[in-house]
Amino acid sequence: MALHALTTRLRQATCPHVFRSLSIFHISTLPSVSPLSHPGFDQLGHSLSGAFRRKPCDYSPCSHLSGLRFFSIQIRCDPDVVPEKSDPQESTVVELLKQVSLLPTEAEVMESLKTSGIVPNGDLICSVVWALREEWRLAVLAFKWGDKWGCIDEKVLNLMTWMLGSHGKFSIAWCLIRDSHRSSVDTRQAMLVMIDRYAAANNPTKAIWTFHVMEKFRTAPDEEAYCALLTALCKNGNIEEAEEFMLLNKKLFPLGTESFNIILNGWSNVTVDVIEAKRVWREMSRCCITPNATSYTHMICCFSKVSNLFDCLRLYDEMKKRGWVPGLEVYNSLIYVLTRENCFSEALKMLEKLKEEGLHPNHATYDSMIRPLCEAKKLDEARAVLSSMIGDNIQPTIETYHSFLEVTSFEGTLEVLSMMRKAGVGPTGDTFLLILEKFFKLSQVENALRIWVEMRQYEIVPVAPHYLKVVHGLATSGYLIKAKEIYSEMRAKGFLDDPKLKKLLYRTARRKKDRREWHAGEDDRGAGVNVKKGTILR
Repeated sequence: MALHALTTRLRQATCPHVFRSLSIFHISTLPSVSPLSHPGFDQLGHSLSGAFRRKPCDYSPCSHLSGLRFFSIQIRCDPDVVPEKSDPQESTVVELLKQVSLLPTEAEVMESLKTSGIVPNGDLICSVVWALREEWRLAVLAFKWGDKWGCIDEKVLNLMTWMLGSHGKFSIAWCLIRDSHRSSVDTRQAMLVMIDRYAAANNPTKAIWTFHVMEKFRTAPDEEAYCALLTALCKNGNIEEAEEFMLLNKKLFPLGTESFNIILNGWSNVTVDVIEAKRVWREMSRCCITPNATSYTHMICCFSKVSNLFDCLRLYDEMKKRGWVPGLEVYNSLIYVLTRENCFSEALKMLEKLKEEGLHPNHATYDSMIRPLCEAKKLDEARAVLSSMIGDNIQPTIETYHSFLEVTSFEGTLEVLSMMRKAGVGPTGDTFLLILEKFFKLSQVENALRIWVEMRQYEIVPVAPHYLKVVHGLATSGYLIKAKEIYSEMRAKGFLDDPKLKKLLYRTARRKKDRREWHAGEDDRGAGVNVKKGTILR
């Protein structure tokens, strides 16, 4: 029934012509229509030239984003598409593109770029596209400029596809892939990037559809593409779809340890669903698939996250009996669950054991002890672990310090902030969000306001999330005048109005006014007089 319902949903997707006869999960019958022949692509191709000027771009830095790098618009990067280094002409070309993009026609734009005297190459275009990854229209313009000079290669196409997919501009990305394919550029990796971006956009249907149409681009959907699809689906939470795809296509891609491990990793580390992870583990046994070291690692990590010490140790022993050598990730998981379950001395022994095995602890190893110790308010032990961490020449990360900040007092908070600055790992905007939330949750409004002032000492300019957090905390704590003052400051700096917050301020003000009217109308007998309605309530 679940498969039937899923197939029905897929047939009702945006591209129903692809799913006419069978569910898209079956590879044996590929869709007869591909992006190459889809009529919409020709229309998109004609409209692409004007895409960058459909909507005027404001290139001036936004006042609410310029002061804080952490809260600027960021796209999670794929290391496979990031340029190794920036081109020396990158900044010049970026400024030039911003200027010429205001011209009315594409012909004038290209003529201006041509007369600039700059001759682009693949590395320059790649560097410029990366620099403009937040402004996709300008990036498209840079790509078209490079195409005019014939310097679009596979690397540029992959980066451009990733950038457009990250912005949800899949139609334009398909246009570029189609045109590059016609220009004999290898589009295989770009198709895999599209699969990843569709999955990241929570569109597993299109991700699977892209896998199918790879053959239309003379790229066979082989084992690598198959595993890439499963990985993309699982890491973005579409694990049920990935598992069903794997089982339905087992004739073309026989079930194996690698594919099962991808599914197991999804249930174990993405959703942390122990019941489903156990079910997949049993399914592996039923299908005569032998777990390997990676399989055990995923299960131990899963049990560790839910504080199941018994099963962690059981699988650890079983893993060694079967001849698999535990890696650092296994030891980190064991150290975490031991510390969390009040077996700190045993966790320290496990740390020594991994060193004896020739493994080198990393920051995650020590964070596996610091985090649960801080949660248990055992700050002395946590500080001792931090000292050992620094003594082993391992640089604490911002997450390490955040563990302390979640539980320290005001004075301790200032101390940790000072340590972060000296270590060169922050603090960032998120650091102060965490601190503000902590003090408001503890009803320490005065300390929250002191931190609000302290932010400026660390060159952190408040942005929308900070203002919203402070105004909401003040309003709910009864500091209405101060809340309105900071809210007015927020609006004066150009931040958008927040209807929910405005409603909260209005309701709080109304409640206070009603209470004042009530007490003002008390008679000699102590009865409350409702001033508005003129009635007496005893």
